[in-house]
Amino acid sequence: MQGEGEGERDHLERPSPLTDKERMMIQDSWAKVYQNCEDTGVAILVRLFVNFPSSKQYFSQFKHIEEPEELERSAQLRKHAHRIMNALNTLVESLDNSDRMASVLKVVGKAHALRHKVEPVYFKILSGVILEVLGEAFSEVVTAEVAAAWTKFLATVYCGITAVYEEVGWTKLSTSTG
Repeated sequence: MQGEGEGERDHLERPSPLTDKERMMIQDSWAKVYQNCEDTGVAILVRLFVNFPSSKQYFSQFKHIEEPEELERSAQLRKHAHRIMNALNTLVESLDNSDRMASVLKVVGKAHALRHKVEPVYFKILSGVILEVLGEAFSEVVTAEVAAAWTKFLATVYCGITAVYEEVGWTKLSTSTG
């Protein structure tokens, strides 16, 4: 049984480092995903915005679009989806290079905290959406074991992002409720 507040700290604890096998599973499955980079990125963002409409507040170009089909056609959404997929690609390619991963997370974290003022909880939400879409769209490669490796990887990414938020003095981190 956990007391109040304890659970909130738990989700910020960094997961154990990825094993060689987990890194390999992530990279192998990503190779397949990245062949469909654009469609997958769009599917992830559309799912995010449909299931978590409050996440659209940060995007003036399409925050008022309700229909999934219209979201899919948005040039701005496609552009952001492409950036997300490229950042993920760099992170996956850098799984054995913690300095490079930290550098990418610092750039992404600072931009979203300082310029875009995005609540960090949305990175956690996005992680769940990524896992969901990959599991559905690539069920032949994202087995339960591969999904577990991805879960650990995305938790590591989330911890890295929240550390950057704390570093830049993001004050809402402890009060984020979604």
